Parts: sequence; C-alpha cells; structure tokens
Amino acid sequence: MSEKERMIEEYEISPYTMAILPITYGSKLYSEIWELENRFISPFKPLDIVKKSCEYFGSSYEGRRNGTRRLIGVTHKAPIMLDSYTSSFLIPTTSPMNPDCIWLLLNHVHHHEKSSSNNTLVTLRNNQTLEIPISLSSFTNQLQRAAQLRLKYYQHIENMDNKYKRTGFYLNMEASEQKRDYEFKRFFSE
Repeated sequence: MSEKERMIEEYEISPYTMAILPITYGSKLYSEIWELENRFISPFKPLDIVKKSCEYFGSSYEGRRNGTRRLIGVTHKAPIMLDSYTSSFLIPTTSPMNPDCIWLLLNHVHHHEKSSSNNTLVTLRNNQTLEIPISLSSFTNQLQRAAQLRLKYYQHIENMDNKYKRTGFYLNMEASEQKRDYEFKRFFSE
C-alpha cells in the first residue's frame, strides 16, 4: 500500500468515486478505490462494494440489473444506475462475477484509446490514466451501453414529467404547497 492509499473498512460509492479495481492483498481479493483526490484499499471485493452501495441508495444489485434489462435489454456485463440523483452509472469491464472485473463510473470517463498492448487506456476526469485489460471495441461498447441506459432513464423521467404537466397534476401540487405554506405562516403569526 502506498502513502497515497489508506485502508478503510466501510465504503459507499459516491460522486467522487471514479473506479473500483480488484487487487490481491495477501491471499485475498480486495478493492482499490480511486476517487478524484484519494485512493483507498477496502477488504471487500469490488462486487461487494457495488452491492452494498446499491442497498445504500435503496435498491438491490439484482433490482438495478433488472432495471437495466427492462430499459435497454442488456443482461450480460450490464451497466447499472446506482443513483439517479447524482447520475451515477456504473460500467463493469467484464462479467461482474469475474474476479478481474473493474467498475468505472460513466461520468468520470474522460477519454479512452487503444494502448500499445491492445488493452484500453482510460483517462479519467482528473487526468489519471488506467490501463484496462479489455479491447477498445469492447470498452467502447460498454460505454455506449451505459450512455444508452442513462439516456433511456432520463427519457422516461421526461415523459413522466410531460404526462403529469399535461394533466395539471404539478400545478395542483404547487397550489396546495403554496396554500399550506400560507396557512402555516398565518397560524404562527396570529
């Protein structure tokens, strides 16, 4: 473990998380977590961190995978939406069951290109680079799947917003909120 890395026990993926990599630590599989300005080592496997983070945001990993299947029809090496509020979409580089699977957050992938060893060199948002043992075409496909998932999700949200705006539902809610606020102020001003 380098000076920049420190061991942590608990970890939930956040908007600062860029990548979760499997590393061998002694005889066990741990995770190396890359954040914008920090690196951590966790005694948990990358998939365990992903699953725990899904639960932290109110779902299960299986539920997130089912959501991906319903929205874009992908079942193998499926990207998942971890959290819609922070627009956190996770990309696995292989089958998540594979101990070599690396997880990247879509918003932090700045650039990618073929490396000299026929892998993919990924430049992250903070200009750090990571060589991933996956072909450029496979990685590009994974990025496209994650982008498609994000697009489809936000299209569904926009369609729902438009549907309820047409029915006046939002207008009625706003009016009741304003009325409630007025009654609340009036109650305490008397």
